[in-house]
Amino acid sequence: MRLHFLFLNRTRRPEYRALFDDYSSRIRRSVDLLVTELREPTASALARVKTDPSARWILLDASGRQYTSQEFSRWLGKHRDRSARELIFLCGGDLGFPDSFRARADEILSLSPLTMPHELARVVLAEQIYRAFAILSHHPYAK
Repeated sequence: MRLHFLFLNRTRRPEYRALFDDYSSRIRRSVDLLVTELREPTASALARVKTDPSARWILLDASGRQYTSQEFSRWLGKHRDRSARELIFLCGGDLGFPDSFRARADEILSLSPLTMPHELARVVLAEQIYRAFAILSHHPYAK
């Protein structure tokens, strides 16, 4: 299984970038991870992104379904165990998503009902995915 983080705009603040890079390297111990940062949030930019045709697209939005860390790990484990080839997590920029991106989503996931900067949301997503793999492998980090 491959995870693909598809971000609108770049992470500019070095402290967020360092945290995201740390969790990304930890995730790569469990699964293949690809990170794509789009400069422009357009349908044509989205069309140029190479993905598996059977990929599942998950849009991050405050209106989406919320999980506890345990529930999220079961959700991720279910996709892994059912041999999902690719999960694509769409994380918007400071202006959210264009309608073409929302239309592409198979599922909408909320990291929190709180509003947070998009750069922090990326760190939270990476940490929760790392935590989910730690839970699935009974690693002490998850405790």
